[in-house]
Amino acid sequence: MQQVFTLLVEVGRKKGDGLPEGVTGAALMCYASGKDQAEAVRETVAVLKQADLAPLDVTGYGTLEDRLAEGHEIGDEERALMDRARDENAVIIAQMEPFFDADKKA
Repeated sequence: MQQVFTLLVEVGRKKGDGLPEGVTGAALMCYASGKDQAEAVRETVAVLKQADLAPLDVTGYGTLEDRLAEGHEIGDEERALMDRARDENAVIIAQMEPFFDADKKA
């Protein structure tokens, strides 16, 4: 049975990655379907590499049920994205937070 896992993926820079100029990488909040979290991670990394991104690290936060059990508040929009990931057997990138080099002045 397919489940949806919440993953936080850190990516570095790579030529042609489409990240904004001046950033050193980014954190991507993803919802990915899979039989287990390991499969969801593998699929997410593969999709990001296909998109010319450079995944460096993945942190898994488990399924919706896991997150609710830990007391996470999960709104309707987030649930809708999780449902979409499950229904489409897909990786959904819900949010991107760019990293800027702290040594450089904006």
